[in-house]
Amino acid sequence: MVSVGTVLAQIELALHAVHVPAPELDVRWVATSELLDPAPFLEGGEILLTTGLETRGWRREWAGYVGRLADVRIAALGIGTGLTHTKAPAGLIRACEARGLNLIEVPRGTPFVAISRRTAQLLQQDEADAARETLRIQRRLTSAAAKPDATAAVIQTLAQIVGGAACVLSTDGHAMLGPLGERGDELLTPDVVKEIRRLRDHRLRAASAISTKAATTVVHPLGLGGRPSSYLALMTPGRVSDRQRSAITTAVALLGLIGEQERTSVDTRRQLRSRAIELLSTGDSRTAQLILHIEQQTAVIPAHLRILRATGARDDVEDALATLEQQRLLVADVADELCVVAQNGRASSLASSLADTGLLVGVGEAVALDAAATSYATAGHALAQATTSSRVVQWERIVGEGPLSLIDPKRAEAFATSFLGGLDDEQLETLRSFLRHHGSRLKVAQELGLHRNTVRNRLEAIEAALPGSLDDPQIRVSAWIALQSLPTPAE
Repeated sequence: MVSVGTVLAQIELALHAVHVPAPELDVRWVATSELLDPAPFLEGGEILLTTGLETRGWRREWAGYVGRLADVRIAALGIGTGLTHTKAPAGLIRACEARGLNLIEVPRGTPFVAISRRTAQLLQQDEADAARETLRIQRRLTSAAAKPDATAAVIQTLAQIVGGAACVLSTDGHAMLGPLGERGDELLTPDVVKEIRRLRDHRLRAASAISTKAATTVVHPLGLGGRPSSYLALMTPGRVSDRQRSAITTAVALLGLIGEQERTSVDTRRQLRSRAIELLSTGDSRTAQLILHIEQQTAVIPAHLRILRATGARDDVEDALATLEQQRLLVADVADELCVVAQNGRASSLASSLADTGLLVGVGEAVALDAAATSYATAGHALAQATTSSRVVQWERIVGEGPLSLIDPKRAEAFATSFLGGLDDEQLETLRSFLRHHGSRLKVAQELGLHRNTVRNRLEAIEAALPGSLDDPQIRVSAWIALQSLPTPAE
């Protein structure tokens, strides 16, 4: 942009800086007015020229006049001398000093139209320069996008253009690439991560800028449709110029196209990984390894592993998938579940991390590679027991709690009520003792203080109420499960 200082530097205009505290202010145009209040006819950014024709004899009035002009944010006030005023009035100078308004003195020999013409030429030249610079920047960024590591090349070029730093972050705020640039250590701050989290609900429709006196940080979503695949964050000293803003727009478009190309490749790799996990779940570990080897996948199948299966909101699953892929883990979306093949030692920490993102997680049995199908199946059983109050369930916990942990409590209670419904409290106590002592009638008699014949009669009555003999192992198992599942009497 053309600044007040640029106009003052035009020697042929012979302008004099009376009070110019902000020479860097941009000039949008030059206006001329002899009105007592020209503010309603101005947009801001103008150099306003006046001879002060209606201001002869003003003293205190200058404060109001200058205040109204400062409020509409004109770039400068130019007072023509040699007509109404021989020099800039002292009251005007004091008013401009009080409001921080640039004040220029225009000598009698400089026509106002000459200032307008020269400023128009400067603006036209600046516009042409800006167009050429914008084209040059677009060419630089486009050339960078054609390089082998296109994303890194575009980010590096953009950082050079803005004179700061740039990076690509995941949807959860972790750096995926960079920061690149001479001021990279100043870019990644908690505010940037906070902005990404705030913008996520807006998808591709919103960007943000964090401004301080020293720098401006811009956060922009990347992608061509749907949810952002990642976010661009960049920092530039001072405020963002029009040329830098154009560079950012170009970079975002190029990164979106690059990301779409990479996404096609990612989708192919994900399909292969999904197929590899499906093969593991059926016990075909050799073919799974072959698929990953042929396609030169970076994921590795551990020799001793646990399989994790997780479910949750679709966005949370996709975010977790993208994060885990960066860790060289064999992870895929299989039948609407996030499946992770992890080293035995890492399974617990991975499960906790997934639960922290809002997912429910089942952790399968620790097995050797050839038994991966067992870990997959047990992870599914564990996942079925996960709840919002217990997001991570390990198979070993289920084994420790016994088969009752696999049965829905309401169904188990209904089964118990139906199976044991014909027994009274005395008979239930006898049945518990009988099962506890593995069918020893003698020990039941001793524990309950009964005669052996009484025990025998009770057991015969119990068997009559049950669907089979207590000598049948299946009946004993069912009776034990039913006793454990009976509802607790209300006190």
